[in-house]
Formats: sequence, C-alpha cells, structure tokens
Amino acid sequence: MNTLLKPGLVSISFRELSLEEIVELVVETGLAGVEWGGDVHVPHGDLVTAERARILTRDAGLQVSAYGSYYRFDECYENVNDEGPEFGAVLDSAEVMGAPSIRVWAGRQSSADVSGGDRRRVIEQAQKMGEEAGKRNIRIDFEFHDHSLTDTNEATGRLLDEIGHSNVGTFWQTKLIVGHAYRLEGLKALVDRVTNIHCNFFGEDEWPNAHLISDGEQDWADYFSVLTQSGLERWITIEHVKNNAVESFRRDAETLKQWIARG
Repeated sequence: MNTLLKPGLVSISFRELSLEEIVELVVETGLAGVEWGGDVHVPHGDLVTAERARILTRDAGLQVSAYGSYYRFDECYENVNDEGPEFGAVLDSAEVMGAPSIRVWAGRQSSADVSGGDRRRVIEQAQKMGEEAGKRNIRIDFEFHDHSLTDTNEATGRLLDEIGHSNVGTFWQTKLIVGHAYRLEGLKALVDRVTNIHCNFFGEDEWPNAHLISDGEQDWADYFSVLTQSGLERWITIEHVKNNAVESFRRDAETLKQWIARG
C-alpha cells in the first residue's frame, strides 16, 4: 500500500452538486478528501459556507485537501481591472475551512506574452502571499495550466525559482496538447515542488473530452513511479471525468484506489 498518496475529489468536477452531495459521493467511493472549489461550493470570503464545508468534511471522516481558489493576481497587471477575489478573502476562507493549501492561478497571460513589469509584480505578490499564508500554516500552490505563467515545464520552474519562497509551490496535472514524454519530463523536474496532483486523462483529445483514467493507465504508471520515488506525501485528487458523469467518477475512484494500493 502506498501511504504517501491520499485519494480525493476536486469538487469543481461536479459544480451542480451541493456540499452534502459531494461529501456523500466521496464517502461512498471510499476516497479520503475534497479540494473545495472557490467559485461555487465555497465562495471566496463566504466564511459561513467555509465553516459548513469544514464541519461536513470532518464529520464524514474526510479531510480538506486544498482550497481551489480563482485568485489570478489581477491587481498586478496594468491592463486588467480587478475581476477576481481579493487574496485576503481567499486566505480567510481557507483558514476557516482548514485547508492546508490554496490553489492560485499564475496570472491571466502566457509566460511568453507577459510584460516584465507585470511579471515582477506577480512575483513580489506571490512572495508576500507565501509569507502571509505561512503564518496560518497554509501553503500557496499554483495551478499548472495554459495561459498563465505556469504554462510550460520550463516556465513553471523559472517562476518558482524567481519567487524563491519555501511556502510557494505548484500543483501538477497532465497538461493538454502535449505528449506523454513531455509531461513525464516535467513531473520529474518539478516533483520536489509539487504539492498535490490533479488526476485526469484526456489522451490526445482536447478539452473538455475527458476519458476514464483507466484509459491512461500506462501513462499514469510512469507518473506514479516518479511520485513514489520522491518520498513526499501528497493528495492525488480526481478532476474532470468522462461525460461529467457521476458513474464515471465512481469508476475512476476505484481505479485510483487500485493504483495507490499497488504501491
């Protein structure tokens, strides 16, 4: 049994379900935790709902794996009006919820397109956030995603180097429109800075055509090997399922538990 990887669900996989229904589904499938999303399930700054999520999760014998926020450093960009949540509201929600990590998005522009000034302000803000969140025993972790400063393996490593804060890392997922070799190379390079893993499989298809994760068993065997060898404890949480169907999630949950059990 691999005790380093803990299985869970990213709640935004089922935005139409209530907090109670998400918790029931995770318990039913035998997973261990939930990454609560900040757009629908636990809105940024809504501390009453954050407390409710904490209690529901705890009373079901589950853990909060992270707070999946939609903070995007809007205040750092010259040509972007403040569209997203304030970091203070995000941090307060995460603390009330008992989340060990806040997922944030590395801006709204690709690493190739961002200006030097905007990039510098994002880095400075991330350093402040890492410090402030650390005082509450919460990590800051970037979404590993296109159209942001973490849109490539190299860009992600560079950004984390420039931030240079031990409390700022990254999540990881199988990026779209790149081959398995590139994904594996990136995971190997970033693994010591990766906190949580979003588990999904798109094959050669583009968003939003997710497959069952069992269709990617060969690829995920390689990823699991890297994760296990790193020796760090992490959450591996299912995000995006075939046809957005609950039954697909049930099948993915069984697959994920089998993979973890193999060690």
